Amino acid sequence: MKNYSKEDILKNAKNENVRYVRLMFTDIIGTIKSVEIPVGQLEKALDGKVMFDGSSIEGFVRIMEADMYLKPDFDTWLVLSWEEPRYGKVARLICDVYTPDGNPSSADPRSNLKRVIKKMQSMGFSTLNIGFEPEFFLFKLDSCGKPTLEIVDEGGYFDLSPIDGAGDCRRDIVLELEKIGFKIEASHHEVAPSQNEINFEFSNIVEACDNVQTFKLVVKNIARRHNLHATFMPKPIANINGSGMHTNCSLADMDGNNVFYDPKDPMGLSTVARRWITGILKHSRNFCAITNPTVNSYKRLVPGYEAPCYVSWSEHNRSVMIRIPATRGKTTRTEIRSVDTTANPYLAVAVILASGLDAIENEYDLIEPINENLFALSNDQRKLLGVENLPDNLKEAVDLLKEDKLIKETLGDHIFNKFIEYKNKEWDEFRKQVTEWEINKYINLI
Repeated sequence: MKNYSKEDILKNAKNENVRYVRLMFTDIIGTIKSVEIPVGQLEKALDGKVMFDGSSIEGFVRIMEADMYLKPDFDTWLVLSWEEPRYGKVARLICDVYTPDGNPSSADPRSNLKRVIKKMQSMGFSTLNIGFEPEFFLFKLDSCGKPTLEIVDEGGYFDLSPIDGAGDCRRDIVLELEKIGFKIEASHHEVAPSQNEINFEFSNIVEACDNVQTFKLVVKNIARRHNLHATFMPKPIANINGSGMHTNCSLADMDGNNVFYDPKDPMGLSTVARRWITGILKHSRNFCAITNPTVNSYKRLVPGYEAPCYVSWSEHNRSVMIRIPATRGKTTRTEIRSVDTTANPYLAVAVILASGLDAIENEYDLIEPINENLFALSNDQRKLLGVENLPDNLKEAVDLLKEDKLIKETLGDHIFNKFIEYKNKEWDEFRKQVTEWEINKYINLI
């Protein structure tokens, strides 16, 4: 575990010939932002004295409340090995956002997640271990360096070169991630053409969210070296599988033991695990706008392309929203399959954690597993099983979000209201568009 001091960072910056430092943070929508400083300002930054204009960032503050401070997390110090060191190296620190009066900003997703973690710890759990499985597409760039939808291969699940046309790029991404400390478990071609997945070792809550943000930066930068564009858009091409970010979770007690495992249970699952699952399913339709936050997210959540559309769980069934992978003991975990990579990880984890804790604390009646192939059933048959659908579109998801008091409390008034405001604008922009499908469907028909 890293435990950097201010002196460690200043010494490392000097030894590595760091010339610039990026103070990074994430806005409400999930976009990584940064303030870049020369290394001469690093000590000031480490003291939390670097300011930025919060009114210029979507959803942060009003113009008369502009001044915000960046408080670096020392353990996120990283020399960016993928940056070209033309004038010296570039490093980064991930920051929490603070107000001038010294309090965490209510608009900062990372600080907000820490607030939810305190609730978890008050209930006797030390951490939530998280392993993300982000998928992404690689497309060719045009002669001007702009992204196209031209695929790089016709490969499928686990295919090899030459069918897998992105093997070299994916390997370079893995090597770069390993340079900066990621422990890679596997990388492979995914189901759809030009689709890829790289899995890395789980970590604790905040670090896992930091890691997925760093992962996105590395993937996009290394793809550019190969004259490719990496996109985490859930469904860039119709009629093929979309990209998700399966989210594996397990709660640990104060001694670090996995509390989801019970060797006496037929499925090896504790009551805590079953209540955790129940809470997430109970709130899933309401927090779907957070875990699947774009118009495009709902083009992925449709039947026929392996994406989970139905609020249910099972041990082996891949048509459900929550699956229980086969391993047991310290690796017993829940795999939440609905989340996609457009989600702000700090917000997504916050609502998942709060939902699971809600059911554990209030001892919800347990939802039983579904072992049938839900894709093969009709709507009426699924209703008889008590299985609901996830929202059909962003508008429905935002309306459901408004109804959930727990999710509102979890996000806090500022993030909750700003998120809804932003997503309502996004939906309004979308519904005003006339798509190519509509032209092709109606121009000659009507």
